[in-house]
Amino acid sequence: MDLPTLPFDRPNVLDVAPRMRELQAEGPITRVRTATGDEAWLVTRYDEVKTLFADPRLGRSHPKPDEAARISQSVVLGGASDGFDTEATDHALMRSRLVPRFSARRMRLLKPRVEELVDDLLTKLATSKPPVDLHEALSFPLPVLVICELLGVPYADREHFRTLSTGMADLNDNALSAGSYEKLIDYVRDLVRRKRTEPGNDMLSELLTVEDGTLTDDEIAGLGAIVLFAGHETTVVRIDMGTLLLLHTTGQYQSLAEDPTKAPAAVEEILRLSLGGGGNGGILRYAKTDVEISGTRIAAGEAVLLAIGVANQDQQAFTDPDRMDIGHQQANPHLSFGHGARYCIGAALARAELTAVFERLPVRFPNLRLAVPFEDLRWRSNLLTGGLAELPVTW
Repeated sequence: MDLPTLPFDRPNVLDVAPRMRELQAEGPITRVRTATGDEAWLVTRYDEVKTLFADPRLGRSHPKPDEAARISQSVVLGGASDGFDTEATDHALMRSRLVPRFSARRMRLLKPRVEELVDDLLTKLATSKPPVDLHEALSFPLPVLVICELLGVPYADREHFRTLSTGMADLNDNALSAGSYEKLIDYVRDLVRRKRTEPGNDMLSELLTVEDGTLTDDEIAGLGAIVLFAGHETTVVRIDMGTLLLLHTTGQYQSLAEDPTKAPAAVEEILRLSLGGGGNGGILRYAKTDVEISGTRIAAGEAVLLAIGVANQDQQAFTDPDRMDIGHQQANPHLSFGHGARYCIGAALARAELTAVFERLPVRFPNLRLAVPFEDLRWRSNLLTGGLAELPVTW
């Protein structure tokens, strides 16, 4: 059967793939072929994506994970996990251990420190001679500094776990991805062992004490590796893409420079509009039982891709969905952090970092602009998180 095959071509890194948009116009759910040659259901409309996010009949596990459809060779969301019979319990346990570490109170207390780190990086940027790669000057170091302080990871090790994170996210090389993941687990496990004798005021040290101190080094290392990877990589991409969106959309960057109180609204628009990338089409789930959605029957065991990027630009859910508008006061119920029981644990942290950046960057650098033609920007199409390889700017 001749099916639409992922990944779809994206001539513009800021736009949803035209083929993705065509499929959304045709209907909410389409049979597609993934980059690995397997078949899956691609869900592109907002209402259906939101509904399926919250549907307990879909999950990350599969009764035969080695036989399940894949969407990439990455160990991160590229295929099925095991633990089919215990997934709900395992997931609830993982959240119970991590959610308190990202409490609203803790994020409020962290906010001044995040703002201080942004100010320091921008002060250093101001002493540089343009052009400068904003990716290396701001987008990468800020989330890494924050997650290092939160977890208790030495900032001096940033290049090591950057390499491992990049390897884990590789869509094409399973051996590299799996090996990088194991090395990241080993790295965090070594940190945990040190903190058993030299604890600090950090998340890894806290995890040593939860559940009456019964968590093993392996259990804590697994949780820490998840946070270390997810806690910086996606925010790095959002800072890059947010800056690019603001600069590329007429009047938006200037509007934010003149009125930084618009930063929270700008952040929500950045989150809504910057998820059209990556190389696999959407968030992978598997039907645990037969599921019917909008007249389509998904059989138990079949793969489902929840295409957040195009769902966030569904004209049935958003007014003028393709346009960035940081000035409107309407609700912005995007799905960039998911929905339901799997809503992103680190959403408040990501918002705090992005808000601090976009309250300050346009004010400190009101004349910021790209230092290369837009067409010359390089997209990391081989990585799960997508994003830009670099973001050269001048002022």
